[in-house]
Amino acid sequence: MESKKKEIVKMLLKQDINNQDEQEMLEMLIDKPIAVDVEKQDSNNLTFGEKAADKISEVAGSWTFILIFSMFLTFWIILNTVILVNKVDPYPFILLNLLLSCIAAMQAPIIMMSQNRQAKKDSMRNQNDYCTDLKSELILEDLHDKMLILIKNQNQIIKKMEENNK
Repeated sequence: MESKKKEIVKMLLKQDINNQDEQEMLEMLIDKPIAVDVEKQDSNNLTFGEKAADKISEVAGSWTFILIFSMFLTFWIILNTVILVNKVDPYPFILLNLLLSCIAAMQAPIIMMSQNRQAKKDSMRNQNDYCTDLKSELILEDLHDKMLILIKNQNQIIKKMEENNK
């Protein structure tokens, strides 16, 4: 039965992988539980920079950030056009443009780092789903074979019982 499982797994894989990788995949699918919590596994390995990038992306991609930043821009413009006599940044707001450019220049790569990490996490999740589906298919195939054996045995028993009743 063990070799039959291996044959089923080989049939399901149908990929160009080397013998060592294939052997490891077979061992994992047949012998070990493979469901993994990708969120926990990923969060255990985060560096300070990755945690910071995730937090900044979380804040910078929120309505709260947009509203607060809009209020800051409005305040800056009103402050430098109406309130202050000696304007720090008079119209056309060159200092404000510099500030916005610096924020955008820093924010874009940080968000991209977070998105790259998310893509890696999605890839890990997809690989985990694939292995889980593969193992489920293997188990279903094994159950199907066992059901066929049971049905065959049951039919033989019924046949013998009918012969004995005659």
